[in-house]
Amino acid sequence: MVQGGADPARDGVADYTAHLVETLRESGEHVEPVSVAGSPASVARAARRIRALGPDVVHVQFAPSAFGFSPWPGLLPDLVRAPVVTTVHEYGWWASPSWVPDRVWRAVERRGVDRETWRLVPRSAAVLTTNAGHERTLRERMRVEPVLVPLAPNVPDLGPAPRTGTRRRLGVPDDAEVVAFFGFVHPVKGIRYLAEALARLRAEGRDRLHLLVVGGFTSLALPEDEAQAFRSELLGQIEAAGVAEHVTVTGHLPEKEVSAALHAADLAAFPLTAGATTKSGALLSAFAHGLPTVVTRADPPDPELVDGETVVVAPTVRDGAALADALRRLLDDPALRLRVAAGGEAVGAARSWERIAELHRKIYAEVRAGA
Repeated sequence: MVQGGADPARDGVADYTAHLVETLRESGEHVEPVSVAGSPASVARAARRIRALGPDVVHVQFAPSAFGFSPWPGLLPDLVRAPVVTTVHEYGWWASPSWVPDRVWRAVERRGVDRETWRLVPRSAAVLTTNAGHERTLRERMRVEPVLVPLAPNVPDLGPAPRTGTRRRLGVPDDAEVVAFFGFVHPVKGIRYLAEALARLRAEGRDRLHLLVVGGFTSLALPEDEAQAFRSELLGQIEAAGVAEHVTVTGHLPEKEVSAALHAADLAAFPLTAGATTKSGALLSAFAHGLPTVVTRADPPDPELVDGETVVVAPTVRDGAALADALRRLLDDPALRLRVAAGGEAVGAARSWERIAELHRKIYAEVRAGA
C-alpha cells in the first residue's frame, strides 16, 4: 500500500488509508504500507523496497498533496514488478509541470502520459475513485473505466455516550439546540458563514442555538503557522458576528470523543465553499450518527444529496442567509428532521469499512487473475 508520509490526524487521505489497511488486515489480506515522500530518491527507495517484498499487487493512494505535489510517484508502474492499482482521491485540477499548455497535454495524454498522475492511471491494472465527479473526468480525459468505491465515515458510530456529560465536558449548555460541524477547519469549509447564520437565527429569538465546531486547524493543507493565523481570523469573525459565547471550537479530538460529540448534537451542517458531496468522510460521519444535515449545493450537485430527502440544501455557497434558511427549515419541521436523518443514514449504511474492504479484495483478486 503506497501512500504519502502524512499523519492521519492531519490529512484525510492518510486517515482513509489507515482505516483501509486496518480493515483489509482484519479481513485476511497481508498489507505492507510503504511511504513515499515524493522526491526522485524517495520513489527509487520505495520501488527497491517493493521489488524486494515481491507483492502480488501494489496499490497506490494518489492525491497530489500526499506526495508534496511531486509527479515522480507517477513512474512507479515502470519501476515495480507487480500490477499496480491506483485510487485517485483528487483529480481534474492540476498538472505537472503546470506551464505546459492544455492542448499539448491533450496530445501527450493520447500517448499514455497523464498530466496529473503521469504513468499511474495509464499503466494501472485497475483505477479506483471515490466519487462520480472524478469518475467522469477520468473517463473523458484518459478513456479509462474507473471503479467507483465510495468513501466510508472517517468516524463511525462508536456507540452512544451520555449526552449531558458530553455537553458539559465540551462547555455546551444542557438545553441547547446544537448544530455541529466536523472536519478539518480550513477556509474552504465555510465556518464563518455558519457563524453568520447562527447570528441571524439567534436574532429571531432562537436563544438556545449553539454551534459546535469539532476538528483541528492544522493539516497537510494548512501548516501550523497558517493554521494558527486562520484560527485567530475565524475567532475574530465569530466575535464580530456577536456569537462568540454561543460557539464552541474543540480543536482536534480523538475518534471516540468525536463520536460522542456528534451524538450530543441535534443537527449537522457542512457549508463548504465549493459545495458538499459524499466525497466527504466527515459528512458521512454525520449520517452515521443519525444527524439531520444541512449542506451547500455543489456544482454539479451530488446525486445522493437530495434536498428534503437525505439532506437540506442551501442553494448558494458563502451565504449566511441561505444557511440560516436551510437550518430554519429543519428547526421548524420535526417531520423533515426525521425524514432527512433517515435518508442520510440510508446513504451511509452501504458505506461501511467492511464493505469497502470487500470491494478492494474483489478488485485485487481480479488483478491477480489477470496479472
